[in-house]
Amino acid sequence: MLPSTLHRRDLLRFAAGLGLSFAVPGLDLRAANRRGPERPKSFILLWMNGGPSQLETWDPHPGTTIGGPTQAIQTTIPDCQISSEYPLLAEQLHRVSVIRSLTSKEGDHERGTYAVRTGYRPDPTTIHPALGAIAVHELPDSAVEIPQFVSLGDPGFPSRGGYLGDRFDPYRIFNPGESGQNITPNVDDERQQRRLAALRVTSQAFRRGRTQRVENTLHQHNLDAALKMMTSDQLKAFSIKDEAAEVKQAYGDTPFGKGCLVARRLVEQGVRAIEVAQTGFDTHADNFTGHTLRAKIMDPAIATLLTELEERDLLASTVVLVIGEFGRSPAINPLEGRDHWPTGFSCLVGGGGLQAGQVIGATDPEGKEKTPTDPIEIPDLYATIMQTMGIDYARELITPIGRPLKLSTGTPIERLLG
Repeated sequence: MLPSTLHRRDLLRFAAGLGLSFAVPGLDLRAANRRGPERPKSFILLWMNGGPSQLETWDPHPGTTIGGPTQAIQTTIPDCQISSEYPLLAEQLHRVSVIRSLTSKEGDHERGTYAVRTGYRPDPTTIHPALGAIAVHELPDSAVEIPQFVSLGDPGFPSRGGYLGDRFDPYRIFNPGESGQNITPNVDDERQQRRLAALRVTSQAFRRGRTQRVENTLHQHNLDAALKMMTSDQLKAFSIKDEAAEVKQAYGDTPFGKGCLVARRLVEQGVRAIEVAQTGFDTHADNFTGHTLRAKIMDPAIATLLTELEERDLLASTVVLVIGEFGRSPAINPLEGRDHWPTGFSCLVGGGGLQAGQVIGATDPEGKEKTPTDPIEIPDLYATIMQTMGIDYARELITPIGRPLKLSTGTPIERLLG
């Protein structure tokens, strides 16, 4: 095992200087999919479902009345500490920035999820699209033959295409690392072609006299997309069977770890938006044990994902966001838990040309001041991500009911823009 002071990148430089070549887990210097910052950008959302505690993740306050037993560890960002439960990620934190002052007005799980996924508060008259759906809508890519918005794992409340249309809902896989259901024919090719020919005859007959109504069902669109995907080599991105054992081990043999590995594979195929979910952060009771268990899953997965994206020359074109619907209260309740806290929670964000190595905002270590310093609202974060991805965040679209809505009402965070 390498000493903690010797980084993998240092080892590679040393080996290159000696003319050596050998395999390092998770690294392929000959990767055929090196695309750099010039490639169309992708977005990966690592969703911490249930509302992760900022105090047990990216904003610990050890030794204070609100800190609890959680200890802190120094990271590769100067003067920035995170929970000691994330030692691997601490070594990779310089690849992203930390925001510790996010604010939201929604403290309910469903409403909070909606607000953070879309950048809008729930509205009974409109369903707003998730950021991933916006990315696919605004940055279509006809070369991608598999779904361009993919959800891996159980996100709790799923993302939606909203007023953009159901075709922009994510393709959902609940068991990452395995191919989805019903994507390979259960009959031979000859019989499959006979079935499709019969379906075409039936569809054409049904279409006569009701063209517009048929088009509104998206039947032919979904059929064409499904058949295209079923015959595409890109479909292999969903399976991790061909990955080296050491790579799979580095991510972790967990649904979230496998999801992060699949996310990297999907980015290599040009998929625009991927969500990977980890549940279990709703820690009203036994908060500290709950976060320790989740950290063991998330630490290797996130750290390895950032490392592989960088080493495969994909991080410059891939925005990575680690976030949940809100944070947890500074006060520790009688059940050793923390309650909902939509003010002053944290996230990690980086890649895609965003400035890395920054720490934005701060919370009161004594928990007396509710409002954080330098508060950042979710719409501002999303306007920033859209801008770095090349999306006009202020563009107005007309919803099906004739209502003009901007993709985001926020203002980009200039400190994060490259």
